[in-house]
Amino acid sequence: MFGLLVLCAVPMARAQLVGFPDPHLLTMLPMGAQQGTSVEVEISGTHLEEVTELVFSDPKISAKPVLGDDGQPVENKFLVTVAADAPVGVHDARVLSRLGISSPRAFTVGMLKERTCRDPRDSKEKAAVIEVNSITNAVIPKRAIDHYAFPAKAGVRYAIECAAVGIDSKLTPVVIVADAEGRDLLVNRTGGVIDFSPEKDGDYLIKVNDLTYQGSDRHFYRLALQEIAAEGLPPRHPATAKVSSASWPPPGLSGEPGLIEAEPNDAMDQAQSITLPCDIGGSFYPAADVDTYEFAAKKGETWWIEVASERMGLPTDPFVLVQGVIEKDGEKKLVDVAELYDIASPLKISSNGYSYDGPPYDIGSPDVLGKVEIEEDGVYRIQVRDLFGGTRSEPANAYRLIVRKEQPDFALAAWAVHMTLRNGDRAAFSKPMALRVGDATVLEVLAIRRDGFDGDIELKMEGLPEGVHATGLKIPAGKSVGHIVVRADANAKPDHSLATITGSATIQGETVTRPCRLATMEWPVKDAKQEIPAPRLVNSAPVSVSDSEAAPLSFAAAEEKVWEVIEGEKLTLPLKAIWREDFTGTSIKMKAYGAGFDTLKPFEIPLQAETYEVELDTAALKTKPGEYTIAFYGGGVAKYRYNPKGIAKAEEEKKKAESEAAVAAAKAKSLADAASSAPEEKRAEADAASKAAAEKQKAAEAARSAAEKHLAEVTKAAAPKDRVDIHVSTPIRIRVAAKPEAPAAEKTVAKAAPKQ
Repeated sequence: MFGLLVLCAVPMARAQLVGFPDPHLLTMLPMGAQQGTSVEVEISGTHLEEVTELVFSDPKISAKPVLGDDGQPVENKFLVTVAADAPVGVHDARVLSRLGISSPRAFTVGMLKERTCRDPRDSKEKAAVIEVNSITNAVIPKRAIDHYAFPAKAGVRYAIECAAVGIDSKLTPVVIVADAEGRDLLVNRTGGVIDFSPEKDGDYLIKVNDLTYQGSDRHFYRLALQEIAAEGLPPRHPATAKVSSASWPPPGLSGEPGLIEAEPNDAMDQAQSITLPCDIGGSFYPAADVDTYEFAAKKGETWWIEVASERMGLPTDPFVLVQGVIEKDGEKKLVDVAELYDIASPLKISSNGYSYDGPPYDIGSPDVLGKVEIEEDGVYRIQVRDLFGGTRSEPANAYRLIVRKEQPDFALAAWAVHMTLRNGDRAAFSKPMALRVGDATVLEVLAIRRDGFDGDIELKMEGLPEGVHATGLKIPAGKSVGHIVVRADANAKPDHSLATITGSATIQGETVTRPCRLATMEWPVKDAKQEIPAPRLVNSAPVSVSDSEAAPLSFAAAEEKVWEVIEGEKLTLPLKAIWREDFTGTSIKMKAYGAGFDTLKPFEIPLQAETYEVELDTAALKTKPGEYTIAFYGGGVAKYRYNPKGIAKAEEEKKKAESEAAVAAAKAKSLADAASSAPEEKRAEADAASKAAAEKQKAAEAARSAAEKHLAEVTKAAAPKDRVDIHVSTPIRIRVAAKPEAPAAEKTVAKAAPKQ
């Protein structure tokens, strides 16, 4: 379904550009700020022409352009203000540009003082001095080791953490605490916190480098140094959420567990006694820790067991073993009842990160969710362990164990459908919902079903910009995948908004609505042979529409109505298409999204055909009576032109620059002539005026050259280029009516007819 192997009909003789350009915000420096402060932030990205705003997922973070001496906005610089009560944590920053809303970049709000370090610090002699209880924002160059110096007191406990992976950075940090001479004392290569208590007063060094000594403006980090209490876990820097965490916590769960594990509870005679249902907080510590809980249960009871740890952002792989306790001859013996492992993804994910055999997003988790059916009255035990806990001894590796009666429910996550080709650029783009006029895009929505819930889930997207519409194609009963088609009118005006995505279902006679989390890639990945995609959840679902460009193709049913057909009969559905660009090939092979019709055999629409009829055979499709919403989709290679409107603007700028250069040249010549004939007493003044005019002429000529170069670049970019992308129809509503029952007389005759 997701593979879009329908593209086999598209010519693939050479590698093609995949997907139409979208705006991407790639870097911000600094990457965060303290509550109640303002900081100047510099951004960079791709396809970010005509940037107008820097926006955040929380309204208590705002930004305005930095103005230069001339009162005009300085390109790519914003003054970001964080309210004193802005929530601590990682927020999403995006920019609005010519093409609309960009992909997100993490921006962290904290409580510690912050600074940005730009000076060279590649040796202990050049070490940058940092304050205790502060955060340093920095970028590391290739093959570099950054050095920082700080004063420490004997016996005081310090927490040192280099935040990178959890804030969208490409850096894999190695952090070393060394003495003033550079001799290593403690090393961390796992991205955790260094818990450091020096034996004597003095100056110490922190050294930071990438694991493979990579570096660039995308290898940024936030180095936190703080003094902490003598007891307790060290604080951790906030981090973005994994896609798997969309299924945690279950609705209605309290913020804190009702019970805490009591060590020791590892051995058979140390099992901690509990009463079901229960909610227990524990930790996989020390290494190879096995926590055991004992409870009484009755025959016929069914208990659902859930463990969360990886979904809480921890590097763990929980496992649950349920055993029955049998006493025989005065001895207790254990009999295995159930083994509970991972929460499986409801959709096959990519086997290699390339995404052409499945999406690189995984809503599944190494955490546990399963049920145990009690067959005999008696005493039972639950063992909880980290499958790889023998190799790690980290007290922060916590878990939450919940044992409950059946509570049917579901959780949702969604992401943009991407191209999935074996050649050319891979599909792991951090694709924002930035629509061109007449455009349509598709979100794939996955459900994690909880405690046996198996019903329909209706999907909805609300809060869209004017001229943008969303239609949910439901997740059918027994299935885990649905879609939302988001489309922009051909006459929509530029706009953006924060949308909400929800799913609703009837559970035990009541309507239940759950939020849907949106996922994206941290970075655009153009060649997954060299880079593995890194997915995460985002904090909001912004949608934009831009009239700077139009979709190359729009198509829909010939009429916007409910199309009707009787069960077992055929529906001839007329389609109409608007082709705004030329396409490569002879046709576009189409398939269908939507329950009841998603097994439709692919059909081909000839290129530039304004109308086409597709036949829907409800007998062959085995479509039952009911209301359906479907959409057609396929991949096509358009002769795409990037920002063709920019040519006229660039031509006007060139004409203006040429005119100004001509005026400056004439004035310079006039003043030069005047200076050559000026009397001696006015020669110095005339020479100065001539020199100033010559400088202005030089600047005007440089501006003219720049304008000519810009026009050439814009013209080249606007030249038609093959780009393959998904084209989606406007959703179509279909009503399948039940087949009329035969009259009673016909039934009697049929029953009496002899067998042949």
